[in-house]
Amino acid sequence: MEIIEVLGFCAALLIGLTLGLIGGGGSILAVPALAYLFLLDEKLATGYSLFVVGCSALVGGFKQFQKGNVDFKTALIFGLPAIVSVSLVRSFLIPIIPDELFVFNGTTITRRMAMFGLFALVMIPAAFAMLKSPKSNSTTSNSKDVEYHYLLILVEGLVIGAITGIVGAGGGFLIIPALVLLAKIDIKKAIGTSLVIVTLKSLIGFFLGDAFTMEIDWGFLLVFTAIAIVGIFVGTFLNSLFDGRKLRKGFGYFILLMAGFIFYMEFIASAT
Repeated sequence: MEIIEVLGFCAALLIGLTLGLIGGGGSILAVPALAYLFLLDEKLATGYSLFVVGCSALVGGFKQFQKGNVDFKTALIFGLPAIVSVSLVRSFLIPIIPDELFVFNGTTITRRMAMFGLFALVMIPAAFAMLKSPKSNSTTSNSKDVEYHYLLILVEGLVIGAITGIVGAGGGFLIIPALVLLAKIDIKKAIGTSLVIVTLKSLIGFFLGDAFTMEIDWGFLLVFTAIAIVGIFVGTFLNSLFDGRKLRKGFGYFILLMAGFIFYMEFIASAT
């Protein structure tokens, strides 16, 4: 095994550790690890990331369910449009995007540059979500008191699903505020419910889209995902030993650095 592959599997462990330690954000590292350490192309990297994100969120969602922090009705109402959107994007849009999109100022903008550029942009609000300490919502979280703004929920689900389909990120940092603002549920229940939504749209999008349109290296993918899941349990065990707020802020700055790294690799280094 080459050193770069060892680093790649260490990144998989880091993904899980981050999820276990601070409850989110780690899965956004899956695409850079798969693309730059295992040298997968943009289609495989974002597709594999969906599987890793979905499986990781499944573990986290089950833990939140045990704590009573999942509202399945809300998950279904928010999740259905996102599932439809991500499945359509992975099944029909990604396969037909040409390798070269257009020429701008003498530079050819490729599909890879567009997908990874959008991914880096998505990382920026994710980083700020980490830098901002979550605050509890005083609104009760009982499902009978939940208020559904269906049109906004539909639009939000479609947009988040499309972003997930293109960049391979779970989008929990977008879903949680939407649940709090549009359904008026408590932040803890919003976090647990968002994990269920991420699980459904990521795994269904992967199996309806990528599993039928790409050749999947299941051996590699399952090993990478298993290491990430092991990291979740290790991170959960270590959670009480660290200050969660400082970890979240530190990881937020790290995501910003990663976003800058992706921009550099795709738009500066590749042009020289």
